[in-house]
Amino acid sequence: MNQSWQLYIVRTAAGILYTGITTDVIRRVNQHQNGRGARALRGKGPLDLVFHCEAGDRARASQLEYQVKQLTRQQKLLLVASQPASLEDWFS
Repeated sequence: MNQSWQLYIVRTAAGILYTGITTDVIRRVNQHQNGRGARALRGKGPLDLVFHCEAGDRARASQLEYQVKQLTRQQKLLLVASQPASLEDWFS
């Protein structure tokens, strides 16, 4: 079964940008909000979903997640501001 994966970025109350991948963005952000998601986000709320987009299959989503995590904070802010429909195009 092929699931469609999405990449998302949330901003913590302190302004930290966290990047992740999931098959259900709303469910995953709710998990983070309730302290059941990534440890890095526990106690850092409230969280604000600032970006999400389609990322293909699990392997491609993982690759895109790695690429986004390698960006500087300023580059991530530019990504969030531009809200590209496709990360593939944005990285090229």
